[in-house]
Amino acid sequence: MKILMSTVAMSVLAANIVFANGFQTELEELAAGDIANIATSAEVIAAVQAQNEATASYDQAKVDALDKTWRAETKAGDKPMIEGVLSNDLSRYLAGQQKSSVGLFTEIFVMDAKGLNVGQSAATSDYWQGDEAKWKETFLKGADAVHVGELEQDDSTQQLQSQVSVSVVDPASGETIGAVTFGVNVGRL
Repeated sequence: MKILMSTVAMSVLAANIVFANGFQTELEELAAGDIANIATSAEVIAAVQAQNEATASYDQAKVDALDKTWRAETKAGDKPMIEGVLSNDLSRYLAGQQKSSVGLFTEIFVMDAKGLNVGQSAATSDYWQGDEAKWKETFLKGADAVHVGELEQDDSTQQLQSQVSVSVVDPASGETIGAVTFGVNVGRL
């Protein structure tokens, strides 16, 4: 059965574009609904604004150093940087949102204007998302940007999922201040 699952997963991944397009409409509707509600919440806006103030002076060397520390901590027993982010108010809020989605959201993480993690429902493999499409195709594109990632099979859950990312916008100025990414279990749509 395990070999059959791998074959099925490979077939799905090979048909990635066609299959992902089959969920495009539903994922975009989710982005305009439940995802937008979370992305525009006071919790997300306040946390991104605060972190943007703290990271405004960071250059790429500082960003790279932080990302290197985070990546090292993912393999270490002591994880002060990761634990600091996972225990902040925004991360607790996001974990609650993920839990209340009853399996629809597999992960939620918010990024600042540099592409650095602000909060997350579970630890990500890296701290800097600014070099990835989930940030580039939202934050850099402006207020109404939505990025739907490719359909992938999660190795740990064996579920098909897609990442859906949207811009985080300051409601007062209309300025894009960050981005948020949701892992979406497409079997729950």
